[in-house]
Amino acid sequence: MPRLDDDHIGARIREQRKLARLTQRQLAERIPYSYSLLNQVECGARPASIDFVAACARALRIDVTVLTGQPYMTELQQDRLAELVRPIREALDLYDLGADPDLTTRSAAQLVAAADQLCADVRATHLRKAARALPSVTAELTTSAYRTPGQDMWQALASTYRTAHDIAVKLGYYDLSAVALDRMDWAAQRASDPCLGAVRQYMRALVYFREGEYTIGQRLIGSGHGMLGQAEQDRESLAVAGQLHLGASVIAARADDQTAVDSNISEAKSYAKRTGDASDVHWLSFGPTNVVLHRMSASVEMRHYDDAVKQARRIKLPASMATSRRAHYLIDRARSEMETGRTDAALTSIVEARRVAPEQTRYHPGARETIRGLVHISRRTPESLGHMTAWIGL
Repeated sequence: MPRLDDDHIGARIREQRKLARLTQRQLAERIPYSYSLLNQVECGARPASIDFVAACARALRIDVTVLTGQPYMTELQQDRLAELVRPIREALDLYDLGADPDLTTRSAAQLVAAADQLCADVRATHLRKAARALPSVTAELTTSAYRTPGQDMWQALASTYRTAHDIAVKLGYYDLSAVALDRMDWAAQRASDPCLGAVRQYMRALVYFREGEYTIGQRLIGSGHGMLGQAEQDRESLAVAGQLHLGASVIAARADDQTAVDSNISEAKSYAKRTGDASDVHWLSFGPTNVVLHRMSASVEMRHYDDAVKQARRIKLPASMATSRRAHYLIDRARSEMETGRTDAALTSIVEARRVAPEQTRYHPGARETIRGLVHISRRTPESLGHMTAWIGL
C-alpha cells in the first residue's frame, strides 16, 4: 500500500483549529458533523468531503483553500500550468487602460469566434490550450471594444473573463477567479446584457457555495433571477433561469433543505422541457440531462450516498455531453461508491474521470480525497490505485 504524506486536509484542519485555540470538541460543536468524524479526518483515517471542509473553513473563519492546500503548486509546476497563470492575471489587470495603440486586432467576427472557442476548450477540459490563448484574446477584445464599442464586443469580452474564472477555479486559484468575475460584471454592464449578468451571479453563488456560505449563495441566485426580469423571455433567458434553479438546488442540498432541493429541481425540469438541450446557451450545459445530474449531485451533497449510486446507475450520458460535466459526474459517482463500500466501482469511476478529463481530475479536491479514502479502506492496493495515488500527488 502506498504511504500517504502528512500534508492532507485533516492535518491542515488540526493545525488551523489549534491556531484558533479550539479543542476538537469545541470545533465539532460549531459544525454539523460529529466529534468522531472530525477526529478521524484530522488523523487521516477518513477522507474529508468537500462539504465537511467547507463547514470547517466557515467555523474557523478561513478560506477553504487554506484547508484544501490549493493551488497544488507542485503538480501545477510539473505540468507547466503554473507559468500560464501570470499572463492571465496581467490580462485581467489591464482592463481599464483603454485600447492598446500597438496592438493589431482581428475582425469582430473572428474575435467572437475566438471567445467561443475558449469556452469550448474549457468544456472539453483542454485547460492548457485555453489558458495559453486567453491572454491574447482578452487583449485583442479589450482593444477592439474600446476602439469600436458594440454589444457583440463587450459580450465576447465578458465571455473571456468568464473563461478566466473557469480556468482559475479548475486550477485552484480562487483569488484570481474572484477578479475574473468582477471583470465579467464590468463588461456585461457595458453590453447591457441581463442574461450575462445573471450568469455571473450564478457563478458568484457557486463561489460562496464552496466556502459554505449558503445564505449568501441563495441571495445571489435570487439576484440573478431579478436580472432576468429585464430580459426577453426567450430560450436564452429560460435556460439561464433553469441553471439558476440548478445552482440553488445544490446550495439547498448543502444546507440540508430537502424541500428547497425538490422545489428547485422541479422548476429546472419545467424549464428544461421548454428549452430542450440548451448546452449552446452560455456554455451552461443546461437541459434535461443536466437536471438529472444535479438531482444526483444534490443527493451526494446531502450524503444520501446509496440513493446517489442508484441514480448514477440509471443515468445515460449522451455523447454530446460536455467532457467537463461528464468528469464531474464521474467524480461524484466515485465519492458515492466509496462511501457505500463499493471500492472497486469507485476506483473504476475515478480512473474513468482521469481518462476523459486528466487535467480537471488531477486538480479536483474531491477526486484527491476520494483516492485518499480508497487507499485507507482498501485491504490491498490494486496497481491502478497505486498509480492514481502517485499521479494525483498524494
